[in-house]
Amino acid sequence: MSHILVTGSSGLLGRHVAQALCAAGHEVLGLDIASPPAGAAWHHVTGEAGELAVVAELAKGSAALVHIAAIPRPTGRAAVDVFRTNMAATYAAVEAARLSGTPRFVYASSFSVLGYPFFEVPLAPPYLPVDEGHPIGAQDVYATTKWLGEELVEAMVRRGAFSAFSLRMPWIQTPETFYAAVGPRRRQAEAARDLWAYLDARDAAAAFVAAVERPVQGHLRLFLSADDTYMDQDSASLIANAYPATPLRADLRGSAALIDTTAARTHLGFTPRHSWRTYPSLD
Repeated sequence: MSHILVTGSSGLLGRHVAQALCAAGHEVLGLDIASPPAGAAWHHVTGEAGELAVVAELAKGSAALVHIAAIPRPTGRAAVDVFRTNMAATYAAVEAARLSGTPRFVYASSFSVLGYPFFEVPLAPPYLPVDEGHPIGAQDVYATTKWLGEELVEAMVRRGAFSAFSLRMPWIQTPETFYAAVGPRRRQAEAARDLWAYLDARDAAAAFVAAVERPVQGHLRLFLSADDTYMDQDSASLIANAYPATPLRADLRGSAALIDTTAARTHLGFTPRHSWRTYPSLD
């Protein structure tokens, strides 16, 4: 049994990750300003992820530190608050892992480091599906903090502090959240900004478990996604309407996702098992 520290363990993604790690046999300690869900299988500490002294104390003896705590979008909060909160928490996490000798770091990054979906200056993908070779294109403060967070992780890896995975994820969904969150979005042209991408929280959690357990040297930055888009239309039609000049690097049949997860499949054994198409209907 390994001791794992998870920051942001009470949020939508964090609680799925903490639960999955417990189910995999790990002893999990969660840190969050919010209380854990009823019946949580992990130990919980209420506190700020940006407090280095707190995180460093909790990280002692950990086999891995999983850093999820963050303000999850650039909207609804002042940009300065998003930047201050997210960067302070990520710095505290990587420094705590270094100070405590934690050998593995897993960072919840974001598909938004490419610039989607929060861009202000119009952005079109240089090719589809996007992959790890796509240029970084962050414009908003949230995406910028996620990119800078990856760079903080990279700096610590260069120093030999730990090995690491940064997992770049699109919109996290569950059967309970999907129709209320994504349903209205599907009716808007703005949905193209997302590349119509989403990821079931259970599949995300499985990837985090693999990122804790799988061997890795250095720092791998990997994209995760569901196998399909969140739209009813086929992917070729969506691309033709929204991004007609974008070249295709794969045969995107049916509702195929526009995020290439080949690298995650190779290094994590990532296989998304859940689709919104099997979620219970609200009708």
